Amino acid sequence: MEQGNYRKFEKKSKKSKTEWLKKYIIISVAAFVYAAGVSLFTDPNDMAPGGVTGISIILSRILPVSTGTLIMVINIPILIFGIWKFGLGLTVSSIYATALISMFTNFLAPFGAATDDILLAALSGGVLIAVSVGLIFRVGATTGGVDIIIKALRLRFPHLKTGKIFFIMDAMVVTLSGIVFRDINAALYAAISATCTSLVMDLVLYGRDEAKLIYIISSKSEQIARRLLEDLDIGVTYINGQGAYSGDNKKVIMCVVKKAVSPQAEEIVKEEDANSFMIITSATEVFGEGYKSYFSERI
Repeated sequence: MEQGNYRKFEKKSKKSKTEWLKKYIIISVAAFVYAAGVSLFTDPNDMAPGGVTGISIILSRILPVSTGTLIMVINIPILIFGIWKFGLGLTVSSIYATALISMFTNFLAPFGAATDDILLAALSGGVLIAVSVGLIFRVGATTGGVDIIIKALRLRFPHLKTGKIFFIMDAMVVTLSGIVFRDINAALYAAISATCTSLVMDLVLYGRDEAKLIYIISSKSEQIARRLLEDLDIGVTYINGQGAYSGDNKKVIMCVVKKAVSPQAEEIVKEEDANSFMIITSATEVFGEGYKSYFSERI
């Protein structure tokens, strides 16, 4: 009995270490991608697309301090707030991400602009920043700065999407950049980059979670449910229903499937009962086993 418990503990411990390693590998790669978006596209083209990074780019033109260093300095008080608000669990990984972004930004800065096309730089920088921040959010960390503030706002206003909050805060920084740089074109391109970041970030954060919610009313509900369980390995729930006109009791099947699996589920229902009544609707966010954990992954 004790040996069995030890094996379970050992297996759980190995899984925990693997998940920890995976998390920090993702953060490391994402931090490099973020820094590339800043150092190779937005910063050398005088674009301050928003957030602490945008403020750092603006200040680097006024102070004799590099953008990467300013990112770390400005983040220090925000990270302290993060420790107070969310505890060390979130903030340790955020400190790691922020430190790497700062270091990689300084490392890549000497390479200069990857392109002289301002529009291409705005779009490329926006996409790289969005993808990296989205990935870091996915593993339950942040890139520090505005991300921590946004995470706090999301706890207070969960109906607001992350990308939209980013866009509002970025708009303030973009406006400031236009005033400081005295260049309306640079501000407009920064706005394009910020918009691109907002749209792509919501896609990264929420796009893959889209699933299909299916309701099936059939006289062969048990056969259909068994096929869904065995062939697709998905959870199936019976809901007791009653026809308003006939008064007959019915077993309504309810299940949630990944978007890619939905056609297979439809085919199974058609094969078992072509006369069944089926409702398929989109579920943009799903929490629970096989999907997101509400407490650990919601941003």
